[in-house]
Order: sequence, then structure tokens, then C-alpha cells
Amino acid sequence: MEAPVALNIAPLNAPHMNLEWIPLADRDFQIEDMRGLESHLLTVCQFKNSYKNNTDPLGIWQSSMPVYYLPEVNVLPDFIHLCHSRYEPTLRAILSPDGSVLFHITPQSINQMLNYEPPQSLVPLTLKHLIDSSLRLSKAEILRVNQLFIIPRYQSDHPPPYHQVSFNKTGKLMVDMISYIVGCKTGEFVDETMFQLLAIFTPGQPPTIIYDYATFIANKMHEQFMMMDRERVFKYTSYIYHLLLYYHPDSFKVPLMKFDSRGERRSVVFWTSVFHMAQRSPYTYCEFIDLFIYPATCLLLETPPPRLTAEMQRILHLSKEYSIGDWYFYQNHTVIRIYGSELSPYRLPRYVPMRLFALEYFRQFSHADLVHFHGKNKKA
Repeated sequence: MEAPVALNIAPLNAPHMNLEWIPLADRDFQIEDMRGLESHLLTVCQFKNSYKNNTDPLGIWQSSMPVYYLPEVNVLPDFIHLCHSRYEPTLRAILSPDGSVLFHITPQSINQMLNYEPPQSLVPLTLKHLIDSSLRLSKAEILRVNQLFIIPRYQSDHPPPYHQVSFNKTGKLMVDMISYIVGCKTGEFVDETMFQLLAIFTPGQPPTIIYDYATFIANKMHEQFMMMDRERVFKYTSYIYHLLLYYHPDSFKVPLMKFDSRGERRSVVFWTSVFHMAQRSPYTYCEFIDLFIYPATCLLLETPPPRLTAEMQRILHLSKEYSIGDWYFYQNHTVIRIYGSELSPYRLPRYVPMRLFALEYFRQFSHADLVHFHGKNKKA
């Protein structure tokens, strides 16, 4: 079938316009929905300050659990799959195209980037250990944990699971931290594995057990990379980002605060917030792409990726005779237009990931279809 004449428009040079009048892609509700409401970093600082001020009766900071509660970050699945393609399981490392190690995924590398020296007497952490230990809890111990972390009207001595709404403020915070570390985040029920990690706390006493969280996380990252082709699940993106930043800081053109006011080295989580997923982040999602994802991708590929991939260009220009849109390269942003759409385009990052391209493409394409074609052929 012959293409409509209106769609056969030759590519245009980038028009001169004030880009400040064009909204950033961050304004799209599908981008805004990804931004978290709670700040992990603020929670970590609160636990640390409570410990320093002797106002931490449960010894939560002493458990070392908050140390591994990394900030939530913007997730880009394509980048994690690229890391997976560069993962060498025998070395437990992500490799560069020339075969050199970019960073290891080991307990030592994790503790090093967090600037944390764990105590000597650590207990190995496994899900089997947590389940077996939870089954040995007496009714009195279960009730004690209930009294610490669950709202009075929901307290009981029966074993888990418990619905998350039954937990008090401290309990919900602890559940969120535990689920983040073990990689099984839930919005409904707290099972026996999480409950056992709550059972190590007693008011006025240090934790009865300090688990080896770094080894557990490193092993989980290895397992999820090994199962990526089948399950396509990876829960530790924040660790990948921070490891890349820690071992290759010169690759990222963002201000890094490696030392505190006393000149002491800080944990990598305090260096920058360029990839943090925060409601009031100083960086936009577009800046996250251009300032972090693009240089990180360059470390993993033999040649730097183009601003718009060949696949994206092919989607807009299906052939020499048939095009449905165009793209325009500005100094700091990229704009695409779908012919027939009357929506104002978004300012996309300078280097456009497929996820943002797809969102913008379907947003404009569906609007063009709605305005010009929807219902035109319906009978009266």
C-alpha cells in the first residue's frame, strides 16, 4: 500500500528554538513513578547518629545492617544486561572489552568501597540458616519480637508470616532494610527469613549475631548474573553503580566528595547522588543518563555508543521512501518528532537509551493516531 504523502517528509535540520520551553523527559509520569519516596541515605545517617548519641537502644548500627543499605538508584535494565555480558564468573568480575578487570564482585571489594572494616566474628548468612533459626524460635521469643516491631493490636505469639501493615514505624523501616539486603523486597508479607533478622535485636543489648552481609550480597549478585538469561532478574543494581564509580571515578565528570570535612575517606554512597533515585534529587534523569550511564557504557564497549542507535533511526526512517518521524541533535539534548503528533516533544538526554526512546515514540505516535485516525472509519 502506498504510504500517505504527509508521512513522506525529508529529514530536517535541527530547528532553532529555545529548549527551555520544551519539558524534560523527567516530567513524564512513567519516569516520575520510578522516583522513591524514602531516602535510604537519610535512614543510614539517622541510625549512625543515633549510635553516636547513645540513642540506639536496639543496637541497629552495631549490627552493620545499615552499612549495606545502599541508596535506591535509577534502574536501566539494558545497562545491567550489558554488565551481565561482561561478567566473568571464574573471576567474579566485570571485564572491559580488552579483558582487563573493571571491578570484582567480592566481599572485599564491597567492604572497600563502603569504607567499612567488619568485625572478625561474623556469622555466615544463608536463607537456609535464617529459615532453620526461625523455626527454632519459642513463643516467648516470637512475642518479644512482636512487642518490639509490631503495633500492639496485631501482636501475637504465632510464627510468621505477618502483613507489613501490622508493623510499627521502626519495624517497617527494618523490614525495608532487610528485604533490600536479602534481595526479596515485598510490599505485603514478612516471612520467616526477615523475622529471624529482626530477632537478633534486644533492647539495651548489642545484637546477638552479626551476619556476613557482604559475602551474602556478593554471592547473590553472582547467582543472579548466572541465572540472568533464564530469569532476567537482578536486585543489586545499586551495588553495580557504586562499584563502577568507586573503581573508575575519573571516568565520570561529576563532582565527587570522597573526603569529609576532617579529611577522612567517606563511603562511596556519599560521593555523589548522580544516580540516586530521590524525590528531590539535584540531578535530572537526563543528567543521570548523560553523566553516568553513557561513560559507564563506554567502559564496557569497544566503541562509544552513538547518540541515537541504528535501531532507533531505522524505526523513524523505515526506508528512503517511508519515514514516520525525525530526530534533532542539540548540544545537550536530543529531540524526536513523530509526524502528525501535536504534542510538545520532550527533551531527551544527549545519548538516548532505548527505554526513553520507546516511551517518547509511543507517546507521540499514539497521540497522532488518536487525533488523525481514531474513529475516522467508524460508521455513523
